[in-house]
Amino acid sequence: MIDFDPGTAAPTKGTDVRNGGDLVVETLEALGARTVFGIPGQHALGLFDAMGRGNLHFVSSRVENNSAFAADGYARATGEVGVLFLSTGPGALTSLAGLQEAYATGVPMVVIASQIPLEGLGARRKGMLHQLDDQKASAANVTKSQRLIQHASGIPSAIQDAWTEAISSPQGPVWLEIPQNVLLDPIMVPPVEDALAEAADNPPRVELVREAVKWLSTAERPAIIAGGGTRRGRAEKSLLSIAEKLRAPVICTPGGNGAFPWNHELSLQSWIEDRHMTELLEDADVLIVIGSSLGEVTSNYFTFEPRGRIIQIDAEPRVLESNRPGLGIRADAGQALAALDEALKSVVGPVETGPVETEPVEPRADWHGTSPEALVKETLAKVMARLESQDLGKELKFMADIRDAVPGGMQTFWDMTISAYWAWSCWDAREGQFHSAQGAGGLGFGFPAAIGGAVGLETIGTSAGSARVLAVSGDGSAMYSISELATAKQHNVPVTWLIVDDGGYGILREYMVGAFGKATATELARPDFVKLAEAFGIPATRVAPEDVGDALKAGFAAEGPNVVVVETLLRMFGPTHLEG
Repeated sequence: MIDFDPGTAAPTKGTDVRNGGDLVVETLEALGARTVFGIPGQHALGLFDAMGRGNLHFVSSRVENNSAFAADGYARATGEVGVLFLSTGPGALTSLAGLQEAYATGVPMVVIASQIPLEGLGARRKGMLHQLDDQKASAANVTKSQRLIQHASGIPSAIQDAWTEAISSPQGPVWLEIPQNVLLDPIMVPPVEDALAEAADNPPRVELVREAVKWLSTAERPAIIAGGGTRRGRAEKSLLSIAEKLRAPVICTPGGNGAFPWNHELSLQSWIEDRHMTELLEDADVLIVIGSSLGEVTSNYFTFEPRGRIIQIDAEPRVLESNRPGLGIRADAGQALAALDEALKSVVGPVETGPVETEPVEPRADWHGTSPEALVKETLAKVMARLESQDLGKELKFMADIRDAVPGGMQTFWDMTISAYWAWSCWDAREGQFHSAQGAGGLGFGFPAAIGGAVGLETIGTSAGSARVLAVSGDGSAMYSISELATAKQHNVPVTWLIVDDGGYGILREYMVGAFGKATATELARPDFVKLAEAFGIPATRVAPEDVGDALKAGFAAEGPNVVVVETLLRMFGPTHLEG
């Protein structure tokens, strides 16, 4: 029997006795986890000690919020579950802003936080280090569910259930917490040999699919908004098939960027914040909205006034009809679009009781005498003309130079910065994936999420060169995650970090000047980012805006992490929701 000193957080001798921490590690490995993000803490030492006996790869961040972003980025890049280990109290609470992004965006994560010993839980104030009245209640707004595990024998089942919930649509982070003594005490539970977690089925109701087909079979001006749920549901193939059957123009939200081929003749790309796009969508007689709430950005800041009927598909029931009435179909986007695509194959003309024929016919798409393909081309030309009228040549070239430099299959991670706001609308993801923090809109996402993404791509066997990712931040958002330069260096992560330094919170500066005629508290003192990166042993370079493409290409060809700094003031295109 191993000896314990009640006053310490770890066994005093021996390493051959298993504890609750071993059950955590064994269960995660049985579920397929390979990488964990986080920071050790006093109450979690039993968990980290057990990890040393297992095969999980641990990536130690420097701030828990960044650990959450990294686990998020890992999940987005790989399609696997992100796993996060947190310490009690301040460590757990520091992660919450990062978890809000994962929760808002629907990223599957299993979060395991330590807790004070069992005897300290409840309403009593025993004065234990890190003690909270109810730690898991703090996570209630940013996770799908929260659970306290009070006995080691319950650990495997609880983690298996959490994993299942995390991957079931709507996906998201799930919170578990385990007291210090439950992690440390010796156990009689045998080693975990297997664990099974399968996503719960979430198909559409058949009568709702039939009703949607009825609407679409008579539509002359169908259009589609593809939100983030389209990508999370892996519905891209069905989306393309439906769009081509209906000859329906498709626009992607920032979260849906990449769900539809950028240069397809029906693609409105991602110019969701443009009044020309708003007007086209308003004119649709049937609008299919997939994996989007028609929220602030998608509705062009709530100026969108559709005149036709809406079919809204979402796995989250609280999203359905939250902004506009319509035919709400609660279902996983992938399952719903596959069912809709299959049903549309047999539609001919008006439908009263369901599909009645077997031979498909050419859809009747007609936008007031204009073909949908011609309308898409014309609308994109109007968007470009509007941009060119605003003297945005520098910004357009800057974004084009970045796009030209980034390999077609590279994944990119964008912080809340002017470059990212441009990318929401203009970035062609090509064969890569576009990831941004627009779910919750917090600062600091880009670099740590990119670290997690690159680690994940290496974990699943992507070659070192192909595992490289790009992170894009402003100087303000960069300071939220600057400490993760140490993480990138320690783990030799293949990430290139582009920092666009405009001396302040650039977008807030624009908002305030636009609203009040002047900006207050938006200007920032900031470090020499090149010297700072070099202090961590990371190569860095400062270049002029016109040289950003060449600098990025050099960074992509290098090994390990590197930083590119561009000092420039970028402007946003004029907000069209304010135009009369």
